[in-house]
Amino acid sequence: MAHETEARTAAVRRLGRGLPLDRVLDVTRPKAWTDLDEDVRQAVRRGALAPSHGWLTGVHGPGWRGFRDRAVGLVREAPTEARLALALCDPDGRIRQAALSYTVGRPEVLPLVAVRAADWAAPVRARALHLLREALPGASAGTLAVTAPVILRLDRRLRGGAAAELLDGLLRDGDPARVNGLLFGCRDAVTRRAALSVVLDRGLYDGLGLALVAAGDHDPLVQERAASAAVAADEPDATVPVLLGARFGRVRAAGVTALRGAGRHAEAEPYLYDRSGRTRACARWVLRQGGGDPVAVYRTACAGPDVPDRAPLGLGECGSRSVDAPLLRELTEHRSGRVRASAVAGLRLLDAAEPRRMRALLDDPEPAVVREARRALWS
Repeated sequence: MAHETEARTAAVRRLGRGLPLDRVLDVTRPKAWTDLDEDVRQAVRRGALAPSHGWLTGVHGPGWRGFRDRAVGLVREAPTEARLALALCDPDGRIRQAALSYTVGRPEVLPLVAVRAADWAAPVRARALHLLREALPGASAGTLAVTAPVILRLDRRLRGGAAAELLDGLLRDGDPARVNGLLFGCRDAVTRRAALSVVLDRGLYDGLGLALVAAGDHDPLVQERAASAAVAADEPDATVPVLLGARFGRVRAAGVTALRGAGRHAEAEPYLYDRSGRTRACARWVLRQGGGDPVAVYRTACAGPDVPDRAPLGLGECGSRSVDAPLLRELTEHRSGRVRASAVAGLRLLDAAEPRRMRALLDDPEPAVVREARRALWS
């Protein structure tokens, strides 16, 4: 918390020294923009920051506050990015409203225009909404990728809904490229979720496109929704290879589940040993649906010469304590550290971990074995 406070204070100081916004804050974080707005306002009120708005009014000096609408015509110079940002965050609503007139053609401050679209002062809010309505349709992909997250974050505020409706209309009725840009080019997960909702509602992607979204996104909700939609598209030849090859367990699990709908139950067997517990569970279910016996597969694998790393763990997840615990105990002495760790985890799941053996394994050279032995002793 202290580090965050220091960083926010430093951002205000740097802006006050005239540095551009992309050197003051992480422009891809919507919270950074709302924090800046609040921090500048508080700094001016405390006297810690005294920005000059002479460029705006024709009168220099930090103490000026008697603004009139006619002063808009007295501009003597184009404001720098920092000066414009400070004016947009000023405590005086008249200054904020006047500063909005100079944001046209200045995409770098469009996120602050979005902040002003949720302003408590109605004239400021109305002007900002008008500017957003004019600017958003022509905004570049990069500008939209930093502005849309701010709009969606402010949707939670009392007066933030109007800007969110503008953005939603742009995405639902406008060029699909806008939606694609946010889904693939925006770092903010909330924005990508909103873009995916539009994709699904508009039917913009086929099954393969949805599978690629699921496999490439880091957000769990995007992965879940895109993977489910890809499976529902019923295009297994295109979607299943992409889903099964994903880095994320929930996406691979969706791919395994899709094997059942395609009648390819046997292809789920390799995923009995997946690193994801969810994927392993789906593989067991698919095999059972096809008439297979995953427990028997695990037992055979664990008794063979080349034990898959997670076969003992899978056996512990679905096997029988009375039948399978002896085999798993033998595997705690296997030459592979990963197999030993998997066997200890399987014994713990079967509630068959003997304390004496677990204490002995605390001296195992494989760190994973030691971790699992500790879990078995203290769980």
